Amino acid sequence: MKKSYFLLVCACALLTGCKHTSSSLEIRLNQVGFRPLQEKTATIDVYTADAAPCSVAILSETGDTVWTGMASATMINPLSGKPRQLVDFSTLTTPGRYTLHLAPYTLHRDAVASFTISPRPYRELTRQALRAFYYQRTAMPIIEPYAEGFARPAGHPDTLVLVHASAATAERPENTIISSSGGWYDAGDYNKYIVNSGYTMGVFLMSYEQQRAYYDTLHLNIPESTLPVPDMLAEAMYNIRWMMTMQDTDGGAYHKLTEPDFEGFIHPTECQKPRYVVLKTTPATLDLAATLALAARIYAPYEHVYPGFVDEATEAAKHAYEWAKANPAIYYDQPAMNEQFTPAITTGAYDDFQAQDEFYWAATELYLLTHDPLYRDEALSHCPDTFIPAVWGNVSELASLEWMLHPAGIEAFAAQRQADLLAHLQPYIDEAETSSVHRSPYGNRAEDFFWGCNSEGCCWRGIECLYAYHLTGNELYLTNAERCLNHVLGQNATGYCFVTGFGTHSPKQPHHRLSNIYPNGPLPGFLIGGPNRERQDDGIDGVTYPENVSADESYLDFRPSYATNEVTINWNVTLFALTAGLDALYQ
Repeated sequence: MKKSYFLLVCACALLTGCKHTSSSLEIRLNQVGFRPLQEKTATIDVYTADAAPCSVAILSETGDTVWTGMASATMINPLSGKPRQLVDFSTLTTPGRYTLHLAPYTLHRDAVASFTISPRPYRELTRQALRAFYYQRTAMPIIEPYAEGFARPAGHPDTLVLVHASAATAERPENTIISSSGGWYDAGDYNKYIVNSGYTMGVFLMSYEQQRAYYDTLHLNIPESTLPVPDMLAEAMYNIRWMMTMQDTDGGAYHKLTEPDFEGFIHPTECQKPRYVVLKTTPATLDLAATLALAARIYAPYEHVYPGFVDEATEAAKHAYEWAKANPAIYYDQPAMNEQFTPAITTGAYDDFQAQDEFYWAATELYLLTHDPLYRDEALSHCPDTFIPAVWGNVSELASLEWMLHPAGIEAFAAQRQADLLAHLQPYIDEAETSSVHRSPYGNRAEDFFWGCNSEGCCWRGIECLYAYHLTGNELYLTNAERCLNHVLGQNATGYCFVTGFGTHSPKQPHHRLSNIYPNGPLPGFLIGGPNRERQDDGIDGVTYPENVSADESYLDFRPSYATNEVTINWNVTLFALTAGLDALYQ
């Protein structure tokens, strides 16, 4: 079937009244790729609610028309009120590069979008999403051949870090100098935060445990690639070692390592502000305990590579847990702290005013490591009554997922946690099947769009679907995990593929100081926060959103827009956990 047939389709469509805009984003779809047997859909913008279904044709690279069909009846996006149609081309399964065309032609060109079908569409995406952590390393130069075009000198050695007055003890008085070198910059800024790092490491290592065979063969091209250990674990160890330096001698963990206020958009070597470790808190200490207990279990087979680490991490985790039990309610309240201590700290607070979830997670990981029934009983006593999806500020679901995978003699408890997960997912899956204009279990409600929603909302829901698939074998969960990834990669209201360096329309100006230093930037493989209905940065540093913009379109590819266009390690960990979880199934 050749182009001539497609022209006939276009002509016939003129009679149906199918219309669409002249925007280059008339067709919203996954811009990275589909596997052959995956559900494949695209969302089409149309002018009016009464538009007839559009005619669609898909052409190969050689110009052959390989698929034709009709879009769905017009649906209304409940958030913006804009009319949309869906086209399902799942029956196209042959690997290759294609263009999807709408009819009729617009005045100047036809509406078209490119896409790929391949057996392993997410392998390179996973690799780059993991390499993003290498680019975030502090205290070491990023050099070739590992830099892959993004070399830079080392930033922030953090060998002369001051103890802030809020963290002072008799053994380490105010302004004591300590070394807390290494680790990853947390986000678009140059600071390092234990609570966010703990959550990140939890998802990181749990993903490895689920997909060991996959990650064992994933080459990242990092300096440690010659070690007899999976590259992923070598990268994680760079951050774990830093986290261990954040534990005080009494077992408590400093909440963060930071300058008093954010540095500007300058090169890390140009930064001059003093660096502090700030206030030991209960959530930070428990996140450290959970991370190190999990790490001790995961790295046990690699004792020959990291001699002594398992014992060291185990003891540090136990010490942290005991400190938290003795100090069960010390929380990070930055305004109150600044009223009492100087210098004032105005960087990211990561404040969390309850620790039940951290106790649950830390006790769970310590039990799975040690098999001490004391930790099991304490974990069960801290299990929350309600299901809350995992985020850095509430890690209870990480513990529940661990119990689902390792029932450890309490199968009834694990089965109830699994039932909670499935009940949580069902309404969103129903929406994807019946009413979503983007064919997704995410993005159909205004509350879906908040700070970091691409990760904490969309990618995490996809990860939950993957867990549900592994636990039940129900293919519908796998389909919905793929749908979540479709949303992040372009089938959304903005038309952006929200991963830097991927797709045909991705962010070019992330709120990321490191990306800002490269003329060939941004750094690739970073997940952008995404649309945010609260728009906390509106009116700041030139950030201006259009009037009456809907929640799912409240996004700006503009460097100052920290509320929609920043990157963070906890967002990237969900991106690669989702893409790797899918790609591992395609082997």
